[in-house]
Amino acid sequence: MGYSVRVGERLRTIRLQRGMSLQDVHRTTDGEFKAAVLGAYERGERSLSLPRLKRLAGHYEVPVSQLLPVEDSYELSSIPDGSVSIDLRRVDALDAKTSAIIERFLQRIQIQRQDFNGRVLTIRASDVAMLAMMLDVADVDLVAKLSHEDNSP
Repeated sequence: MGYSVRVGERLRTIRLQRGMSLQDVHRTTDGEFKAAVLGAYERGERSLSLPRLKRLAGHYEVPVSQLLPVEDSYELSSIPDGSVSIDLRRVDALDAKTSAIIERFLQRIQIQRQDFNGRVLTIRASDVAMLAMMLDVADVDLVAKLSHEDNSP
């Protein structure tokens, strides 16, 4: 089952827990989330952008993390300090579209931190989860592709 489908299941679960129909969400968001589009998100047929995900979480009055599938947060729990060191050189080796998405995301983190060492960037497990969601891949697969492994003696 793809990540978008699992996110959609979470969206539907939260909406139903709030006692809302698709039409209720459409009406209470002044049409920002049309019933047909929200239904497509919930079925995993359409991907939800991060800003829209954040606005929907705000509307449901839940943290964004609650709209993400639960099992993915457990997949990264094996990371001792909850962070992942990304080898920035590995990003360049990916296909152009994937590389562009990841680079844009990581550049924002670098700008916020003023961290421009150019080789390795440590990010939180929640950042990995967001990247994985944007790319519709499992967190652990993304970590395997991008993690920095220090092979020095």
